[in-house]
Amino acid sequence: MKTRDIVLGALLTALALIIPVYFGGYLRIYIPPFSATVASHVPVMLAFLASPMVAVMVGLGSALGFLFSMGPVIAARAFIHAIFGFAGAKLIQKGCSFEKALILTAPIHAIGESLIVLPFGFDLYTALVLVGIGTLMHHLIDSAVSVVLARTVLSYRAVNSKN
Repeated sequence: MKTRDIVLGALLTALALIIPVYFGGYLRIYIPPFSATVASHVPVMLAFLASPMVAVMVGLGSALGFLFSMGPVIAARAFIHAIFGFAGAKLIQKGCSFEKALILTAPIHAIGESLIVLPFGFDLYTALVLVGIGTLMHHLIDSAVSVVLARTVLSYRAVNSKN
């Protein structure tokens, strides 16, 4: 792994930890077992652009942040961030656009989070409707934020690289 990827992964992992722990109180919608913390997927989505290993690292950091702030059910759901992060980064490595990778990982994310709550005693309806559809909508909102941030950062970098 390149030094650049390690540093980028560390910064994004720090954000993935900070968002649920420090900003969750006022950025969170909570209807158990569903929760949506605005921008909580943004670090792992941006990690798609680095590498699969960076995306996994950021996803695991997100799970840890949610374990600290919300407990095991939400942390288990956040563990799926490592899985859809890996898939998204692999898609980008294979030439997929960032936007397309975000759209293609949405069902992986939503279905994964739906299924992972079942062992915690939630019924299939709650898992699929509340968690699945809620996660899908949350994924799409955070995807829009990620696209804006990625375009802004990448265009800024391109402007500065000529100096």
